[in-house]
Amino acid sequence: MPALRRVPVNGVELNVALAGSGPAVLLLHGFPHTWELWTDVIADLSGHYRVIAPDLRGFGASSPAAAGYDAGTLAEDAAALLTALGVTSAAVVGIDAGTAPAFLLALRRPGLVRRLVVMESLLGGLPGAEDFLADGPPWWFGFHSAAGGLAETVVEGHEAAYVDWFLRTGTLGDGVRPALRDAFVRAYTGREALSRAFSYYRALPESAAQIEQAVATARLTVPTMALGARPVGRALERQLRPVTDDLTGHVIEDCGHIVPLHRPRALLALLRPFLAGEDAKAT
Repeated sequence: MPALRRVPVNGVELNVALAGSGPAVLLLHGFPHTWELWTDVIADLSGHYRVIAPDLRGFGASSPAAAGYDAGTLAEDAAALLTALGVTSAAVVGIDAGTAPAFLLALRRPGLVRRLVVMESLLGGLPGAEDFLADGPPWWFGFHSAAGGLAETVVEGHEAAYVDWFLRTGTLGDGVRPALRDAFVRAYTGREALSRAFSYYRALPESAAQIEQAVATARLTVPTMALGARPVGRALERQLRPVTDDLTGHVIEDCGHIVPLHRPRALLALLRPFLAGEDAKAT
């Protein structure tokens, strides 16, 4: 079981799960998850790596934050967390809401990020995702972004059913283990918790602008792996291809959006050899 620690960074306190020793691996979750999304990944990787899995700002047991849900600030949080833990080089793995911060961190701080793994998300308006977006973005993007707190008003009191929908859909109907399901429901229960989660979606235009500006002046130089499942598939890989020097892409078959919980063995079969290309002497 990982140790939990509260780490002050960038004006907030992050709840961080820590396990193992060796080269550092930073894991960034998405919605509606907490660090516990990575439970199976941590159990495997902690035998060879120092695994660091925070609750993102405002999510889970991390401290409430009134602002800073854009990808750029989340990337700064991640960099500050690594610094606070004395880490000078890390592999970074992001999914869903954690993908854009992981990407910006690697783009801005290639000396800090050894390897990058991103999965099941899109990077703003970068070219390559046109087919995926042909019928518009997923319905909840607009719902969560609506002004006036509409989503909070509708979902409050029905959080369990709402989170369950995402957990079932994201595992192609299989669902997740009861203890994890209950942890996710607790993390997203109450109007304030919902508001913080939806703030990530309300910041997506700002995040998209940050990504567009970043790729206009820099290329992603660190070795990168893009993983897709259902529904994103190869859309993220196609977005990364023109701006990345060293890119590997895979699609995990018969796998829903919540890759680390739906198909952890298939994910680890790809992660292990990719991470093994790191400098074993790195911190």
